[in-house]
Amino acid sequence: MRNRAWSPGKVALTVAALAVLAIMLVMPLAVVFGEALAKGFAAYFDALRDPDTIAAVRLTLLIAVVTVPLNLAFGIVAAWCVAKFDFRGKGLLVTLIDLPFSVSPVIAGLIYVLVFGLQGWLGPWLRAHDVHIIFALPGMILATLFVTMPFVARELIPLMEAQGTEEEEAAAVLGANGWRTFVRITLPNIRWGLLAGVLTCNARAMGELGAVSVVSGHIRGLTNTMPLHVELLYDSYEIQAAFAVASLLALLALVTLAAKSLLEARNLEGGEP
Repeated sequence: MRNRAWSPGKVALTVAALAVLAIMLVMPLAVVFGEALAKGFAAYFDALRDPDTIAAVRLTLLIAVVTVPLNLAFGIVAAWCVAKFDFRGKGLLVTLIDLPFSVSPVIAGLIYVLVFGLQGWLGPWLRAHDVHIIFALPGMILATLFVTMPFVARELIPLMEAQGTEEEEAAAVLGANGWRTFVRITLPNIRWGLLAGVLTCNARAMGELGAVSVVSGHIRGLTNTMPLHVELLYDSYEIQAAFAVASLLALLALVTLAAKSLLEARNLEGGEP
């Protein structure tokens, strides 16, 4: 039986935790939405209907639509290899998966500039063939791919390791090929973790600032994503418009958090590891 009695220590810890959450999470969100609606709903929706804002939203969604499926495919393959097989270089693969967690996004963006920029290693060849990477959509996608690469894989690796390989081995003994085994056994077992990884990857892709800022060129209406557009509006003293766009990002974070919590609850109810 769990001890449900409330001791003074438990009360103090609970109050402290709630106070920290209020200061670090609730108050900033309240400020964002308060400033966004400070001039009323008409001004709020006018800011969101601005052509540059609409272009930033479209670009953000486009980058997410490209990067999330690519990271989904990479995450599944990487997690499958790490969790189901032993091979030389396995530790190196895990290290490379975790690399974006330890490298500053700004440094990652700078690396792409040094490789694909006009003065970079491939710059002269790209310019000769009229291929634009930096200050264009491809560079922004590459930078976002780098910073979001670990999220799906890191969600799936411990899940697959906990499940072991017994079911896959039994399927192989019964004559199932690799694809059939993956679709019928592995994929159903990891579906909730997979969805959670996709949600967090999507949220990071839409909210990335550092790496994308370096490779985008900050061209208003062309290469500004939502976070970059917020920064531009704030620097231009368009405070209410900046908070209006920021509120969209805040709503994205809240929806992602709620969806992830629902998936985790569903996972626990289903008795999956």
